[in-house]
Parts: sequence; structure tokens; C-alpha cells
Amino acid sequence: MRKIWTDKGLGNEMKKGEIFEGVVEDLNFPDRGLLHVEGEAVLVKRTLPGQKIRAVAGKHRSGRWEGRLLEVLEVSSLETEENFCPHFGVCGGCSYQSLPYEEQLKLKEGMVRKLIGEYCPGSVFEGIAGSPLVFSYRNKMEYSFGDAVKDGPLTLGMHKRGSFHDIVTVEDCRIADEDFQKILTETLELCREEGLSFYRKMKHEGYLRHLLIRKGWKTGEILTALVTSGQTGEMESEEKFLNRFASMVRSIPLKGRLAGVLHMRNDSPADVVRSDRTTVLHGQDFFFEELLGLRFKITPFSFFQTNSSGAEVLYRTVRDYAGEAGDGLIYDLYSGTGTIAQVLAPVAKKVIGVEIVEEAVAAARENADLNGLRNCEFLAGDVLKTLDSIKERPELIVLDPPREGIHPKALPKILAYGVERIVYVSCKPTSLARDLKEFAAAGYQVQRACCVDMFPGTANIETVCLLSKKP
Repeated sequence: MRKIWTDKGLGNEMKKGEIFEGVVEDLNFPDRGLLHVEGEAVLVKRTLPGQKIRAVAGKHRSGRWEGRLLEVLEVSSLETEENFCPHFGVCGGCSYQSLPYEEQLKLKEGMVRKLIGEYCPGSVFEGIAGSPLVFSYRNKMEYSFGDAVKDGPLTLGMHKRGSFHDIVTVEDCRIADEDFQKILTETLELCREEGLSFYRKMKHEGYLRHLLIRKGWKTGEILTALVTSGQTGEMESEEKFLNRFASMVRSIPLKGRLAGVLHMRNDSPADVVRSDRTTVLHGQDFFFEELLGLRFKITPFSFFQTNSSGAEVLYRTVRDYAGEAGDGLIYDLYSGTGTIAQVLAPVAKKVIGVEIVEEAVAAARENADLNGLRNCEFLAGDVLKTLDSIKERPELIVLDPPREGIHPKALPKILAYGVERIVYVSCKPTSLARDLKEFAAAGYQVQRACCVDMFPGTANIETVCLLSKKP
């Protein structure tokens, strides 16, 4: 293949499949480096500003080329962090660990400012709040069984960067709790001793699928679940193996307290962590976590922020932006397990949460009772349809939609309430920027905004905006 150079020398017009080299000039959310090749813009994923890279040209769309990274020829001058994960660059989980945390925050803040700056003047944007924990902050990990190379030894960990099949054992992962690493290592050793096969996604054959671990940051309680298929023909006794697994987990010297060990059977062809049948091998199928003085019961599939220390910063920010609702009603739309609703309950007459996932709604109701909150009501259903059934009108609306933002048909219904204040919590600033355009057209302006970093080392960020009606 021909090479096209970016040093402003003469070159040929770029074509798909061309290999090129250049220096990344800027970054687009979340990790798409921008550089120019013979005057043409190219975006390359998994790069950082200042890196000299070699990449191959892919598709051309919206006036830009898309490139696939082949090699980092020279690191960026920003990459001075020494204490990063030994799996960084191989595991597909993190993008920014080679940067000092202060540089990570600057990079994320800059990308969000660029995306929503049109609706958020400098004096309104209040910067970025970092996570209290930079390492070992994740309270939930979903590990996959597989192999790192075809027909290689059994591995347990995360997908290799850019690969659908290859799994890298991440026993030294920097963002996972150290108890998780102990459980991962011992589980892998046991399964290798037993000679068990992993589930092959394309053939739908094999036994071992996933290892799910969750832990309470404040309580230290740990829930572990081994997820397998029902294909047990290769073993003498599944019951004997599962009992051995439970005994092994119980024998590990953990910093936290083991709340439960579970076995989940999953015969779905989809490569997701789910359960067709759950068996408690030891203890119970739930644990507790505490945030801002509230206590939450968490089951294996309960939605809960994966960084509890960062969640306290996020929810404190939401409570600050919401202010006092007094005798008014708050809508918490896309309420999940009702965490935000319960945080806001003390400053409102009533909070109504709406969430489409019925299991999350059941958990929200149970946790509100657990915390003695009698002014929280949770409704199961799609926001678009459920709003029609609520007769009480809100004083304040809190929005915490999924990554793709608010459904285009639901947005006009939300705007029709004409409330004076709306708090929008977003985990994807590109979706937020799109929705802010609609809010601005409806007469709202951003009064306050900031970022909260819940995911150090990765390209993800939370953004909070307080919108108010223009006078």
C-alpha cells in the first residue's frame, strides 16, 4: 500500500486502504483523535493529542475520513503517568491511563465544553469534579471466559482491544477492587484444574460464560456469581464442581465480607450476562450499599453506578442544582433504581419516578421503604406513555436518560409541562448537546453546568445541567 504523509509534503489523494502517518491534533468525544492528511480531516479511535500514529484509511463520511489505528509511533508529551495498568493498551477497557489524572480531567472537560459551549457560556460552566478514587473504584465487574489466542489456555477477563473473540486475563486491573482480582485469579485456577471449556459464541458450545462480582464501597459486602450454560456433558457432576467453587470463594482472604455466592444458568445465544435460573450456593442473592446517608439493597442485575465514591459527588451535585422544591412535586424520569429520587425526597413534597425496567422499579420501591421515605412513588413504564397517566403536575423535572438521550417523541411532552427548572444528568455529552438544542428552541437556557468524572482512566464522563425558563 502507498503511504501518504501529513508533513504538508506532496502526496496522492487519499483512498480507502491507504496507510498514513501523522500527529493527532485534537480529540473528539470520546477518544477519536483528529488529524489532517493532505488537507483532509481524519478521525482515528483510541488516540490522544500529540501522538504520532500510523493508521489505515477506512470510510469517508460527512466530509471526514475514518481511520483505524495500526501503531503509535511516538507517545504524546502528555503521557507521563507511570503507575498505569499493565494490561493498558491490550485490554479494551481504558483509554486514558497513560495520562496523569489532572490531564485526564482537562481533556474530558475540554471535550464537553466544545460540545455544549454553544448553549453554555464560560461563566455558566463550572468545570469538572474528579472522582475521590482514581484506582480500584469499580464496584462491579463482568468478566468473560475465553482464550487470548485461538485454542490457547483458558482465560478470564476482558475483551482484547478491537477483538470480538479474544479475552485477556486482567488479574492486575487497576480500576477494579483488589478483592475482585483475588476472586478472578482463584476462579480461573479452579476452572483450569477442572479442565472446563468456555462457551464459544459462534458455535454456542461450552460451559463457562462469565464471572460477575459486585461490592459495596461503604459496606464492603461482596456478591459473586458464576454464569454458565447448561451444557454439562463434559463434567462428572456439576453440583460437585459448584460446591467446590463456592468453598473456594469462601476460603479467599478478602478485605470485604462475602454476602453471597451464586450460580446462574444462561442458555441465551447472546453474549450478555443474564440468568435463566439462579441458585444460591452460599449466603444470599443481594448485598447493601450506602450513599449520602441512604441504604440501598442491590441484587445481581440492579442498576447502580459502578463508582460509588463518584456517585456521591454526582448525586450531591444533582441535589445542589435541584435546590428546594418545598411543597412542590419532582418528576424523576428514567429513574432506574430510584437513587436520585431518594436523594431529592427530603427537599420535596413528593417525588414520582418513572422507569421502564420493572425490576429496577421494584428495587426502587423496596429501597424507599428501607430508607423510610414515604413521599416517593415509582411507576413502571416507558416515559413517553406513562406521563399521560400522571395527573399531578411537577414543580421540577430531573432527567437521567440512557446514553442515547431523551426519546424524540418524549421530549415534546416533557417540554409541554413548562416547568421553571429542569436538571439534566447525561452520561453521553453528544446526546446532551443534541437535546440542548431542542430545549433552547423551547425557551430554556443553561443556568449551571458541570462535569463529574465517574470513570477515571476511561473516556466516559457524566454531565449535569440546570436549565431554566428564559425570562
